[in-house]
Amino acid sequence: MFDKNYRLLTLKEVEEFIKENHHLPDVPSEKEVAENGIDVEEMDGILLKKIEELTLYIIEQNKEIESLKKEIHYLKQ
Repeated sequence: MFDKNYRLLTLKEVEEFIKENHHLPDVPSEKEVAENGIDVEEMDGILLKKIEELTLYIIEQNKEIESLKKEIHYLKQ
């Protein structure tokens, strides 16, 4: 998952997908689960991928926060 070539969707893209599809990208919809059930092993893989993506989003947001803190500190001087 943490491959350098992995394309993480932007949060805006995720938001648009959710608005349109009413579920997370790469996660089966409620309807799909009701009709087909869940393969626990497959779902574990999907959930692990989502945890990894969340971690990447948090890291990126932390970088932005630290950058903004530095900018604010610079402007206060």
